[in-house]
Amino acid sequence: MKKIGILTHHYIHNYGAFLQGYALQEAVKSLYPNDEVYMIDFVNKKHAIKNTLGWFRYNPNKDSIKSYIQKIKLPKIFKKTQKEYYNLTKRIRNTEELNNLKLDAIIVGSDEVWHYEDIAKHPMKFGYGVKVPKLIAYAPSTGSSNVRDGIPEYVKEGMKNFTGLSARDDNAEELIKNVLGKECTRVLDPTLLYEFPEYSSKFVDYIKSQKYILMYYCDNLPESIKNEIIEYANKNGYKIFGAGEYKKWFTETFVDINPFEWVEMFRNAQIVFTGTFHGAVFSIKSRKNFYCYLTNSSRVKKVGSLLKQFEINERILNAENYYELLSKIDKNNINYEEIYANINKYKNNSLEYLKESIG
Repeated sequence: MKKIGILTHHYIHNYGAFLQGYALQEAVKSLYPNDEVYMIDFVNKKHAIKNTLGWFRYNPNKDSIKSYIQKIKLPKIFKKTQKEYYNLTKRIRNTEELNNLKLDAIIVGSDEVWHYEDIAKHPMKFGYGVKVPKLIAYAPSTGSSNVRDGIPEYVKEGMKNFTGLSARDDNAEELIKNVLGKECTRVLDPTLLYEFPEYSSKFVDYIKSQKYILMYYCDNLPESIKNEIIEYANKNGYKIFGAGEYKKWFTETFVDINPFEWVEMFRNAQIVFTGTFHGAVFSIKSRKNFYCYLTNSSRVKKVGSLLKQFEINERILNAENYYELLSKIDKNNINYEEIYANINKYKNNSLEYLKESIG
């Protein structure tokens, strides 16, 4: 019986971070039903503290009293969900304790585990000092890291230990090529490998009864685009729901929901506007008409790479093209038959990569 561990940012109170970790865990379990699959319980304390404190920070320009009360419940909701759905190892503090778990394979990824300019960085995520028979990179993201210059030595040395290399975006592919001089396998984000079953709750019952536009972190959205969205919602009798964030112009905001309720918000939306990678992924999974407004440099790279991969670059809104795109929003539907033919090809390749890499 093999012991397979996953090393990722499993502890972060973020919908995409939880769902990609859980999806990878479940995908590997389906490939190896007779083996043991674990989420390695390594926590970067600085990263965890920064993430948690962010949910307790009150900003009068971004929070209402109601949304803040919802927001401070979120760390507890995530901890409960993580404890229930992750098969955690004992807590480890360093690379030596990781090696002492005596795992047969370690999968590093997905999420921004290779973002070495971020507070979450740690040498073990790049394989530095890791001793294991199979060390596999699955869809690691480098975030906004500069992968051409100033690459740390521990990254260069650690990456030599990987027995399997893959990437989900252009930047990570370029890092592997620059450091090791190798081409790697292009794989899907884990959330595209796993079909999340429908989730039931009173909250889900409520959103199923509504017609709404879903907003998920379109940071610094210009007034001109906001007004177009409001006008379209009013014209069609749609509400505007915010998932995980508050804006005064939203009809309602839902912050204290668990990750599976968050998935259902995408499944039941009429249209989605998002500025994040997993917001785009779950729009695609839910076969929705969606648009991306991107400002964060890390998200620009990740989302841009995803949309290019599926040949839907026209989903990116900006100050120059928004009026033309939104004026024909009902006619500008996505051909999901073509996209899913592409996804299924990559899905088969991704699962085959995992099987060959783990052995």
